[in-house]
Amino acid sequence: MTRLVLGSASPGRLKVLRQAGIEPLVRVSGVDEDAVTAELGPNASPAQVVCALARAKAERVAAILEPAFAADCVVVGCDSMLHIDGRLCGKPTAADEARQQWQAISGRYGQLYTGHAILRLLDGECIQHADETATTTVHFGVPTAEELTAYIDSGEPLHVAGGFTIDGLGGWFVDSIDGDPSNVIGLSLPLLRRLLGRVGLSVAALWQRR
Repeated sequence: MTRLVLGSASPGRLKVLRQAGIEPLVRVSGVDEDAVTAELGPNASPAQVVCALARAKAERVAAILEPAFAADCVVVGCDSMLHIDGRLCGKPTAADEARQQWQAISGRYGQLYTGHAILRLLDGECIQHADETATTTVHFGVPTAEELTAYIDSGEPLHVAGGFTIDGLGGWFVDSIDGDPSNVIGLSLPLLRRLLGRVGLSVAALWQRR
């Protein structure tokens, strides 16, 4: 049976797949995201950036995958970023950066872009591929100074795109979203289902792999 390989260390993406009936094999790409983004140049759109990163991750994982799995699998790569004020925000690198980011987004809204790329492998060769970006609008609340400090001290903002979650502590400070909630967690189930269909796979077949 075909195995789904998740090319990501994200606990959120893994949880989305598990709750949707799929137990993926997890492999981390180790892609240099800054290098991939730099190659695109300053005029790349948010959708182009996250899609290019997703493709790079899927391709790297496919290249290092053990032959036993590469014989029949689909590799899924994803990348998420928050777009606000004309710039893309990934994971904050330090507490001060997380605080500045939250001060900029509090009481406002931004677009969460997630690039998805899938590679269909048979006998170690990529026979089909597809990629696309999903976008969800996120409306942020206004945490108090005490709440923001406690949230940053938790460490959660340093591990997630945009410095927030909707399925963790950050969910307290998200007022609403317009679009697919699973996309904000890091993997859009509706989009992934469509991409799998493009390479000849059904969700039901992957459920059976459990």
